[in-house]
This record gives sequence, C-alpha cells and structure tokens, in this order.
Amino acid sequence: MPAVWVYPVLALVGLAIYRILQIGSRPKDFPPGPPTIPILGNLHLMPKENGHIQFKKWAEEYGPVYSLMLGPNVMIVFSSDQAVKDTFDKKSSIYSSRPEVYIARTVGGSHKVDGGYRVLNMPYGDRWRMAHRVYHSILNIRAAKSFVPYQDLENKQMLQGFLENPDSFIDHLRRYSFSLTTQMIYGFRTPTLDDWRLKSLFHNLHQFSKAMGTASAMILDMFPPLRTLPDTLLPSRAHAKNLHDIELKFHKGNWMDVKKKLKAGTAKPSLCVDLIKAQDAEGFSDEQAGYIAGNLLEAGADTTAAQLTGFVQAMLLYPEVQKKAQEELDRVCGGRLPTMEDWDDLPYIRACIKETNRWMPTAILGIAHSNNKEDVYMGYRIPKDSMCVVNVWAIHMDPKRHTNPSVFDPERFIDDNTTSQESSQQRDVSKRDNFLFGVGRRICQGMHIADRSMFLAISRLLWGFRMEAPLDAAGNPIIPDPSKLIPGMLVQPEPFPAAINPRTQKHADTIRAEWAESFSLLDAEEQWKEIPKGMALSTYEPVTAADLEKA
Repeated sequence: MPAVWVYPVLALVGLAIYRILQIGSRPKDFPPGPPTIPILGNLHLMPKENGHIQFKKWAEEYGPVYSLMLGPNVMIVFSSDQAVKDTFDKKSSIYSSRPEVYIARTVGGSHKVDGGYRVLNMPYGDRWRMAHRVYHSILNIRAAKSFVPYQDLENKQMLQGFLENPDSFIDHLRRYSFSLTTQMIYGFRTPTLDDWRLKSLFHNLHQFSKAMGTASAMILDMFPPLRTLPDTLLPSRAHAKNLHDIELKFHKGNWMDVKKKLKAGTAKPSLCVDLIKAQDAEGFSDEQAGYIAGNLLEAGADTTAAQLTGFVQAMLLYPEVQKKAQEELDRVCGGRLPTMEDWDDLPYIRACIKETNRWMPTAILGIAHSNNKEDVYMGYRIPKDSMCVVNVWAIHMDPKRHTNPSVFDPERFIDDNTTSQESSQQRDVSKRDNFLFGVGRRICQGMHIADRSMFLAISRLLWGFRMEAPLDAAGNPIIPDPSKLIPGMLVQPEPFPAAINPRTQKHADTIRAEWAESFSLLDAEEQWKEIPKGMALSTYEPVTAADLEKA
C-alpha cells in the first residue's frame, strides 16, 4: 500500500501537467481564432512568409477581431477600420503601449534604463510621453515646409540618376530617401549609397532583426522566468547587450557631431538642431537624444524608397494611370518641373500618392501595440498586455471599403483633398485613406513630410519619364508580380526590371540643367556650401500635454 504522502504528490503532479497542457488554449471569452494545440497554441500555424495573406484569410474566416494563441501569450488581430477606430483611436489611453519583446528592449538598452531608449519599443508611460512631446515639437508643419529645399535638391539628383543609369532605379530611389532622411535629421547629405554611416545603420538593423528572430528570443517572451538566468546561460541576451553598445555609439555619435557643429556655427538646419532646444526644455540625456534622432533615421531611411518602388511597379502594370497623370502634368506644368506650389492643381497626382500608400503599404501588418488595461470589445475579453495588431493589408484590401481593391486606381481618391494627417483624423473612419502611418497615439508624426517627399518624386518622375515593362528575348513584356515581396517588419516589392526612358529630349535637357544648377550649390564633398536661401536654422515649437490632447 502506497504511503499517505504519495496521493497529494500525485495530485500536484497531475495538476501541474493539466496546467501545462492548458498553455496555448483559448479561453472561451477571447475573440475566436484557429484551433489550438497544447503548449504551442497557434505557434505552429504562424506563417514564415507572406504573413499578411494568411492574416487576411483568418480575418475572412473568424471576423474583424480574432485571436492567436502564442504559447502562454495572446495576439489580438484587428482587421476592420471600425474595430481599429473603436479601440486604438477611441481608447488610445489603453491601446498605446508596446508588447514586451524582451530581446528588442534589451538591444534598446532596457538593462540600463527602464523600457530602454528605443522609442519604437518604449512602453506607454512618462518617458514615452516625453519623447512624444519632443517629436510633436520638432516634426511640425513649419519643419515640413522648411525642408523643401532639401527635398528639391535630392529629387533632382534622383532624376539625374534615372537619366544616367535607369536600370538602377531602385538604388536611386533608396539614395533619395536616405539622403533626405540624413539631411532632415542631422543636416548632412549622403550623395552615394557607399556612405559609411548608412552601411553602419543597416548593418545594425540587420543584426537587430536577426537577434529578434532567434528561437531563444521567442522562448524568453513565452517564459519570462528564464530571464533570471545569468548571461553565461543566455547568450542571446549577452549578444543583445553588445548590439546595444554598438547601436548607442552610432546614434549618440551622430547626435554629438551636430551639437559640436552648432557650437562651432557650422550646423545646417536639421531636426537635431531643434532637438537640442527640446533637450534643454525636457532635460533628457544625450543617450536618449541620440536614440530619438536615430529612431527617426531608422524609420525614414527606407520607407519612402519602398513606397516609390511600389509606385514604379504600379506604372508598369497600369499604363493607363501613367498616361492620365502625364496629361494632367502637361496641362499644369508644361515644360518645367513640378514644384510644391503645384500641389493644389494636381489632384490626380495627389490621388496617385494616396493609392500608392493603400496598394503597397510597407507596414503591411502595422507595428504591434499592447493594451495596459483589460478591455471588452464586441463582447470579447481583450486581456491586459495582449499583443494588438492592426491588420493593415486586410483593411486596405477590403472590398467593402474599396471596389476591386487589388487594382491600382487613383480615381478612388480623386475627390479626396485631405493630407495624410488630415485623413487620419476623419470622424468617419471609412473615409480614411490608409492605415500605413499607424493609429492612435503612436501614429507617425512625420506624415506631412512624407507627403511632400512622395509628391515631388511621383510628380517629377511622371513628368520626365516613361516607365514601361521591358521586353524579353522573344519580344514579350516582363510583367512584375506585385505579390512577391521582400519580407520583414517593413516589406517592399522584390526587385524587378523596368524600361525607363525620358519622355522627350527636352525633358532630359531640363532635368540635366536643373541638376547642374543645384550641383553648383554643393562643395567638393557634395554637401551644402551654406544654408539654403530662406531656410531657418530651427523651427522648434514647444508643446504641452494639453496641446497633444487637442492634436
């Protein structure tokens, strides 16, 4: 006969096994979702590529709000514009945090300061609100307008690149986007893709992405008690701390360079000049300042290029759109390059920008939020600290919002005169043009800058060039496949060939003359000789918490 103590032990073991097997199961009051298996939940169903397609299929099967069980954690996916409006916007005080992705926060320095320095991953709280105020102060509409000389010059170099080497059009788009970003943030140009700072930036981002994708990183998110182990037993965390040191040196170094130039009187207008004033007002460290600027660099360095690559692809697939846009440009601009002053007179071009953002959104599944309080929506429980995902692709491709959503059709926005920022604040969410720039309090505050960069690029490319599908050896057009994307947190089309030629010799001559005139403003290192005419060194506008609530 077994000893008396055996029965309680067996009961405890049985209870432990039962609870372990319950990991990954979906509570009955959660939003619906695909069937789960013990411990893993839905982890085995998570797509390795083209996740946006599977997430859209699940939305069609389980509705506008569904759940995915990721081991002991839960992901809530919001796949309709109204669901996003009702939660992320109307309850923004709840849905404005970020999920605790442990390795990501460690790379951002969470072992040195609570939540880390990286604003993108920073949890909702006082430090994030401070960074939010700073971004609101320096990314104001005056700043957007003041940076037009930078955008104009970089755009003209891009056009010259299309003339000289059209087969490398994606590289020219990237250089345009990169150099715009470094000028606006730090005040220096990147005239080539060989710039060491850009190589460092993308090397660091690649290492960060690799660290995030390891199995050990996922395990540390699923089972937090493992984080108490020492670094010798957690090489992934040791590697993350090393990446932070490299990243901090890079971001802080760029920041300190601007401070030195400002002190020496050689700084060019940039957001960092404004950031120095914000630092005086808010009292944050140089480390945090470096990350505030560096995170803008990371966010802006490739997004505009990816959107423009999608636009070029659309022109190859929909030549009738290109023809109609060029008719508008010829009518309004004639033989001169379009400028920002033509914004109001080019409604079809503006519609092309909106349709590009809808048709090929780089943030195809958004960037996950987290709720800091439990919520109930549509009768379902949304537990505290859920990973909350905006299913951007499903919303953009919803036939209830857009007829024939897979077709690139600017006509759907021809009567929409709103900017991206104005559209994001529409009371009627069905009229919002896109969800590319995020939602709620985490929405991108540089939308108006992106609008201007896209407008100049799209209007001038259409004004100056014919973009067509090239022919293969048999004389058949090589049609790109818009479903083939380079995966990642931000996606973009896989490289594709294009036949790009100036519309006429006059158009080519005008582009060369414009670039030659702009090139004369640069020194031997192809940096601005002096501050562009009429450009203010700073546009800083301090804001209060009350100002942010009104915005």
